Amino acid sequence: MRRKLFLALLGTAMVSIATVVLILRNTTQSQVHAFVAEGGPWGLQETLKALEAHYAARGSWEDAAQVLATRPASPGAPHRGGLTLTDAQGRILYPPARAGQTWTEAQRRVALPVQVDGRTVGYLIPPLSAHATASSRALFQRLDWAALAAALTALALAAALAWALSNRILRPVHALTAAARQLAQGDLSVRVPESGDEELATLARAFNHMAAALQQAEESRRRLMADIAHELRTPLAVQQAHLEALQDGIYPLTPENLAPVVEQNRLLARLVHDLRTLTLADTGQLSLERDALDVRAWLPRVVEKFRAAAQQRGIALEVDLPSEPAWVHADTARLEQILHNLLGNALRHTPPGERIEVRAEVADDEVRIQVRDTGPGLPPGEEERVFERFYRLDKSRARASGGSGLGLSIARSLARAHGGDLTAANHPQGGAVFTLRLPRAPQPAADAVQPPS
Repeated sequence: MRRKLFLALLGTAMVSIATVVLILRNTTQSQVHAFVAEGGPWGLQETLKALEAHYAARGSWEDAAQVLATRPASPGAPHRGGLTLTDAQGRILYPPARAGQTWTEAQRRVALPVQVDGRTVGYLIPPLSAHATASSRALFQRLDWAALAAALTALALAAALAWALSNRILRPVHALTAAARQLAQGDLSVRVPESGDEELATLARAFNHMAAALQQAEESRRRLMADIAHELRTPLAVQQAHLEALQDGIYPLTPENLAPVVEQNRLLARLVHDLRTLTLADTGQLSLERDALDVRAWLPRVVEKFRAAAQQRGIALEVDLPSEPAWVHADTARLEQILHNLLGNALRHTPPGERIEVRAEVADDEVRIQVRDTGPGLPPGEEERVFERFYRLDKSRARASGGSGLGLSIARSLARAHGGDLTAANHPQGGAVFTLRLPRAPQPAADAVQPPS
């Protein structure tokens, strides 16, 4: 890659240098030719202008010799006696001693044209003009050699700069390559310096972000496996102890002695079912049977299922519904699973004599369902951690009474599978509030509405 980058930079420099040299060469030659054509090397600019004015006024070369005879020489100009004036066909008009002779086409090429209204009416030939033209050609050759030397020097400098620049550009790329190999070998702690040009620094930051995400995912996976092993160990140990006691005759084989085994088996089955639900949701394979649902009509039916349990604990259940229909396109059973989890958590954390508020509202393009308890609320900074798998606010709560620790994780996954979200916060007046957001759906036709379960 270094060789390709070096050749690309060098090729670009060569094209640029060649273009500049060619432009300068052509421009220099055209300027020198123009200077010569105007009589520059012999100081004849004023003489040419006088001859052009004379011809324009007379319409011929009559008395042109007087113009040359009386015209003062410019500084550095040759003596007038060395000048030759011809007409457009090359016939000599001046000096008089050579009048009537004709200059050839080749001789006229080194002459200065006298032009009037865009047409050549004669030629002014300086002395030693052929020598001057040869000198001009020699000058052009020297300029060409100078341009070639300058181009070679610039090319050498460009090659050195291209090599240094390619090394500078590729140094961070090589560091990224080495870090990627380490990452592939399992070293998720590898990072690269976020330095260099803006694009390379952005690439380094993206790599570091990817490595950090992979490291975090790996740590989460290990924690999850450890948590699953811990969750499975307790019910399996209880089952094993009871079964060995029954097998050894310590406990008689009665329904009462089999009840703990059955209970632990149910706990295992629930844990496996919850893990499967989470896996399907994470991989996008969770199937949803969506129907049009009016939350305003459906929500009171779900809350009513918890009324008896709330009354037993002396907790009031309050429901606040919107004045307008709140339609969503959702899987009724999965949506009820979310609400069961939120209301179950609220009942566990609300002291007797307090209340639980369930509120639904329509806000622009979404429907919000809030479940607020009046318990102690969430510890500061734990608002997101409550959705982690196997996370419990009350560490001492038993698995049998406290669930698998996956309820809120499943509830959030189900909410996101519906295109919504589930968030947690502390209410300003105390207690925790969980907000379920679902995309609002247009009101369907009457024959498409499914009755709430």
